[in-house]
Amino acid sequence: LKHDFVFTARAENFLWGRPDIDDTIKRLQAFEKAGADVLYAPGLGDVETVQTVCSALTKPVNVMVRPGFTIADLAQAGVKRISLGPWLTNYAFGMLETAAREIQQDGTFGFTRTAMPFGKLQALFAEPNA
Repeated sequence: LKHDFVFTARAENFLWGRPDIDDTIKRLQAFEKAGADVLYAPGLGDVETVQTVCSALTKPVNVMVRPGFTIADLAQAGVKRISLGPWLTNYAFGMLETAAREIQQDGTFGFTRTAMPFGKLQALFAEPNA
C-alpha cells in the first residue's frame, strides 16, 4: 500500500515558557535532519521571529495565526503553511456570546441582521448532486 502523508514536527518551547529561539531552531533543524516534511514552532509571537526561524531551515515552516499577522507578511517571512488552530471556533463562540448578551441585557435581536440566511446555511450542508 502506498501512503501519502506529511510528517510535521513541532518544537513547543514557546508554548511551555521556554522562549529560546536558538534552542527552538536547533530542535527544528534536528527534526529536519531526521526527515520531517514540515516544521512547526507554535507560539512564535511576531513576524520577525517567524522570519528568523524560516531562514534557518530548508523545509517548509508552518505557523499558527495570531492577531496582527497577515498572509502577505507570513509569506514574505518564508512561511509555507498556515494553521488557524482554534481561532474560527473561538470567533464563532464569541459571536454566540455577543448575541446571547444582547438578548439578555437589551432584550433585542439586532444580531439577526448580520446572521447567515437560513437558505445559505442549508446549502452549505446539502449533499452534492442531491
